[in-house]
Amino acid sequence: MLLFCDLRVDLYKWTIQITIDTSAILAVCTDEFQKPRMVELTMGARLLTPVSVHSEVGNALSAMLKRERITLAQALACLEVYKQIPVKWIEVDLPHALTLAHRSKLYAYDAYLLACAEATRSPLLTLDKALIRAAREIGIQTLEVYS
Repeated sequence: MLLFCDLRVDLYKWTIQITIDTSAILAVCTDEFQKPRMVELTMGARLLTPVSVHSEVGNALSAMLKRERITLAQALACLEVYKQIPVKWIEVDLPHALTLAHRSKLYAYDAYLLACAEATRSPLLTLDKALIRAAREIGIQTLEVYS
């Protein structure tokens, strides 16, 4: 007879891992309409992202500032939310990412996300339609966020 107390379960191994990109992170940080679905999809998941995403977040916010879509106060508030998102930073294999960029006709930053999802065998969460298409073409599962 096996009792429940005799079972040892490593729940950390059972936690789903999700590769998340800049568009998804910013949708949460800027309170876009996709935020509730993003939170629902990632609840309890371990979020992974290439180290390049950190720079991409800053670049995206500076572009919004330049186009006067947000104020500096809003950008800084967004960064405060961003700092609260627990992500594990992943170093990607650059030659492999470059190969993916060439094959998928993507910029390197997008290929880093594909390489991260491939290496970690995790689904990709993005709002970028071209990235979703490229991920599916090479067999990476994507998570859908509908409006």
